[in-house]
Amino acid sequence: MIWIGALVTTTRAGMAVPDWPSTYGYNLLLYPWETWFFGPWDLFIEHGHRLFGVLVGLLTIGLCLGLWLWDERGWVRVLGLVALVLVIAQGVLGGLRVVFDEVRLAQLHGCAAQFFFAFTVAMAVFTSPWWRRGGISAATTGGLPRIALLTTLLVYLQIVLGSFLRHVHPTMHHESFRIVVVFHVVLAAIVVAQGFLLGVSVWRSRVRLGMSWLAALLVTLTLAQVAVGIATWLWKYALPFEALAGWAPLNGWLNTAGSMSESIMATAHVAVGALILATALTIALRSLRIAQLARQMPTPLAGATGAVA
Repeated sequence: MIWIGALVTTTRAGMAVPDWPSTYGYNLLLYPWETWFFGPWDLFIEHGHRLFGVLVGLLTIGLCLGLWLWDERGWVRVLGLVALVLVIAQGVLGGLRVVFDEVRLAQLHGCAAQFFFAFTVAMAVFTSPWWRRGGISAATTGGLPRIALLTTLLVYLQIVLGSFLRHVHPTMHHESFRIVVVFHVVLAAIVVAQGFLLGVSVWRSRVRLGMSWLAALLVTLTLAQVAVGIATWLWKYALPFEALAGWAPLNGWLNTAGSMSESIMATAHVAVGALILATALTIALRSLRIAQLARQMPTPLAGATGAVA
């Protein structure tokens, strides 16, 4: 859903269907499939986005019902209801973006989508066998939960900044755009450093057995995101420095903004960002769970020695 929604934004297909909740007057689910499949690309991707949104909504309803039927934990059931409210709100927000044709609503829609995705990732952690059996051990985590939570917040803030770059308002001054770009780049450097710090903290902690693969995944995704981000800029705006553009080996480099390759690269940048958010959040929740279990462990009596055979 994140990938398809990002592709809608990248290809500027958000207003390919001008009405909502109908599609050119048809019921959303009854729109002629021939027109959808063999019509214009922007219509195909936008209507597909809506249909996929329906699927996500149905899955969320199934999740909510499943939790109330088979999960005895009251707080998890409440989170299921929250997930249902969030997916409904996200659908309405997307519809209002079409009805009012408002860029700000598109920005909010994109940020809310990432938030809902992160929420479902948290639900997957809470309902996992790992969480239910109490984690791997009640080991001490030190400052790992704080580092993981800070990393998650920074990643989401970076996603919010990225949404301003992807949904540029028509009245936005070029200097304002430049400022947002600078903040996005600076925060990207901070997120990279924070991601490496979190990875090292996991590997050095006593809980690395359960999360070392997550730390490796986080570092890998972070490096990949830097590469994809640079490629996205080059595909959209070509070389950033005129001096380099005049260098003979690079004379053949062309600006390919609007091409399919640029669309795929920009969409991948959004999707990898979502995976980084999910990975950092999973590490944060797991470390918090282990820290919680450690606090619940009985404290050994002072001066007690010996072992039980």
